[in-house]
Amino acid sequence: MGIIGPLLFLLSVMLIIGVLATKFSSRLGLPSLILFLIAGMLLNQFIYFDNVELTQFIGILALIIILFEGGTQTKWGRIRPVLGPAISLATLGVFLTTLGTGVAAMHILDFSLLEGLLLGAIVGSTDAAAVFSVLGNKNFNKRLTATLEAESGSNDPMAVFLTITLIELTQIPDMSIWGAIGNLFLQMGLGLGLGLVLGKATVGLINNIKLDISGLYPVLAMGAAVFTYATADFFGGSGLLAVYVMAVFVGNSDLTYRFSILRFNEGFALMMQIVMFTLLGLLVFPKELTSVVWEGILIALILMFVARPIAVFISTSFMKFNVKQKLFISWAGLKGAVPIVLATYPTMADLENHSLIFNTVFFVVLFSALIQGSTLTWLAEKLNLTGDDDNGLTSIELINLGNTDSEIMKVTMPKDSPAIGMTLVNLELPEDTLIIGITRDRKLLTPTGSSVIEKGDTLYVLSEKEHRRKAKKVLLGV
Repeated sequence: MGIIGPLLFLLSVMLIIGVLATKFSSRLGLPSLILFLIAGMLLNQFIYFDNVELTQFIGILALIIILFEGGTQTKWGRIRPVLGPAISLATLGVFLTTLGTGVAAMHILDFSLLEGLLLGAIVGSTDAAAVFSVLGNKNFNKRLTATLEAESGSNDPMAVFLTITLIELTQIPDMSIWGAIGNLFLQMGLGLGLGLVLGKATVGLINNIKLDISGLYPVLAMGAAVFTYATADFFGGSGLLAVYVMAVFVGNSDLTYRFSILRFNEGFALMMQIVMFTLLGLLVFPKELTSVVWEGILIALILMFVARPIAVFISTSFMKFNVKQKLFISWAGLKGAVPIVLATYPTMADLENHSLIFNTVFFVVLFSALIQGSTLTWLAEKLNLTGDDDNGLTSIELINLGNTDSEIMKVTMPKDSPAIGMTLVNLELPEDTLIIGITRDRKLLTPTGSSVIEKGDTLYVLSEKEHRRKAKKVLLGV
């Protein structure tokens, strides 16, 4: 077997320890990425690994999967009211964070202005993997959570644009700035447009194709996500933005085998996080990391306490957030995979200080995620930003019944549903449409004609596919 056996053993240990580590990290309130990174750093004492190209490829693939998983879990009704602040944070906020951190890095590391700004751009974005893992199972204010999720899912294009532009300016000093700015708008416009188009195409494909094996639907959805990135990248658009937009569209549509697709996404995204962060940790040698400890701590503190807060307060200055909420958004600017993946770009471009940039970024991400990730819940409680009333969002899931024309709709009733307070016998449902089950307060109720629908009930509706729209209109008014 040669080296294959030991490598497979190593991979199995990584996955098992990684899954167990997520349980441990959630109890501590830490992003699991920290434990994976540390595991990689420990492993490089026994395994020499310096393949930056492979790491960058796996990192981008992992980001596609993580963004797709996070996007499908994002409720459009929740993020729609906060699109303004989210977009402002994802663009102006990233730019201002880059500027503040970059000027500090220039003086602390004795960099040129362009090198300092490059480091600032690399750590300027909020990481989706870290944000989704920390916010996903916590009872934070829903409006703030939605803002942070939308920001982290859409701010990568700005960070990638600034990173690539600053590298090109370093190599080609007379490059046109206006051309670069125009390219940014082109990337974001194409990413948004292609994400919507391919999202709609993906929903149509999944809902209309009849596969003999139900387990292939999650694979089809994941393939569509990778195809979306590749297509947007081919046409010069932002692939990561396209994937997130496509995922939000897919996750908020009536989707066959939704449950299977979402559960598969969760497991696959976790696996890719384990592999990606461990590989990124393998690229770092602790002896080199210790050479930038104090510089890294100082830059991280400036990023956390100065650059990010200033960027948040300015980019949300005319929006309906109070001081406490802005402080929470500032502190929730978690760093993770994207900065470390972007830190490989200077290495690929063979810039003079690429090793120093990579090690500094790695330390800043580790320090920032460790401090902010472990104190986010505590801060939310101190600022009284935990929990809020039920937002009344609708949840719809389709369960396909094999190769038939029938399906089961799982519908969670919102507070503004016209069916609230009505008995089942009075509902004007389409022909051959039956409510076969109701769950309320975690209890399964057997429906009868006199059963009254209440807010928050989950109804299981057996219907033919062609009657889906009529059934939704009766139950939801849409």
